[in-house]
Amino acid sequence: MSCLFCEIAAGRVAAEIVWRAEGAVAFLDHRPLFPGHVLLIPERHVDTLADLPALHVGPFFQAVQKLERAVESAMGAEGTFIAVNNHVSQSVPHLHVHIVPRSKGDGLKGFFWPRRGYESEEHLRGTAQKIRDALR
Repeated sequence: MSCLFCEIAAGRVAAEIVWRAEGAVAFLDHRPLFPGHVLLIPERHVDTLADLPALHVGPFFQAVQKLERAVESAMGAEGTFIAVNNHVSQSVPHLHVHIVPRSKGDGLKGFFWPRRGYESEEHLRGTAQKIRDALR
C-alpha cells in the first residue's frame, strides 16, 4: 500500500515544501485551517508518534519548534496550535504534526475546525515562500 506522505517526502507527489532536513519534511497542508498551516512529517514511514524511534523524537520536535517560530513570524500570528492525531482523525496514516498559525478571535474553537483555503495558487506559493524566508 502506497503512503501519500512517503510519496511527498520522496518527491513523487507534488506539495509546497517549506523545509527539509535529514529525516524530516515540512509542507503546506492542502486543506489548511488558516494560510500557513504546515505539516511536518518524518521522511521515513512511521504510523504514529508512538512508533517514532526514541532517538528521533528530540530532533523531530526541535524541528517543530523551528517551524512554529517561522510560521508565527511569517504569518504575523500571535501564536500557534500544535497538534498530532494518532489513528483517530489521522487522515493519512503517517505521523504528521500540524503547525497552525493562531490569532485571538480567529474563530478556531475547541475541535471545530472551519477550513479556510488559499485564495489562489499564487497565495499558496506566497505563503510557502514567507515560511521559507522565516526559516533562513
